[in-house]
Amino acid sequence: MGPVPHVNPNLRRAPVQQRSADRLARILDSCAGLLDETGYEQLTTRAVAERADVPIGSVYRFFSNKRALVDALALRNLDTYADRIAARLADLPADDWRAAIDAVLDEYLAMKRSVPGFALVDFGPPFPAEGAVDDANRRLADRLAVLLAGHLGRRPDEVLSRAILVSVEAADALLQLAFRTQPSGDAAIVAETRTLVRSYLARTLD
Repeated sequence: MGPVPHVNPNLRRAPVQQRSADRLARILDSCAGLLDETGYEQLTTRAVAERADVPIGSVYRFFSNKRALVDALALRNLDTYADRIAARLADLPADDWRAAIDAVLDEYLAMKRSVPGFALVDFGPPFPAEGAVDDANRRLADRLAVLLAGHLGRRPDEVLSRAILVSVEAADALLQLAFRTQPSGDAAIVAETRTLVRSYLARTLD
């Protein structure tokens, strides 16, 4: 097994052996499960270590604090989401952008309802760091712009990138409302979100 690429900027040290990579995955899985049970404020690195059945030093080998740990989980979520979107787009006709947007929304909803920790930490921590700009939605929009542009056979230019960013920001606010009112997401608000995003993107993608 070759070295595991250091793709996560939140890691203090990249895993270079499969055993170390497996341990890192177990730590992130434990963090996700505890977020559902305790929330972010009550989350501790010691509790994560105990759940993952690793020494506390193993957590600090990878992460400086719980904030870095949660940030890493968010980036893993983004990678997983992008992989799921890419798989869905591969089965869709390139000229049907509405079906592509439905896939983007449907995969988000599926992860929101089923992936541990995702309800609280999707692509960014629940509370931005003091003095920091929360760029989780921009990271998401950048990934989606590349995926959608590739699927539609066009370049991810400034117009498309801006349209996707606006759509992500709008959908984020509305879906937060949908899941705040109902644990599984208010179906009517989800439907309105889909309509809003489709109508807005029609100006760019039709």
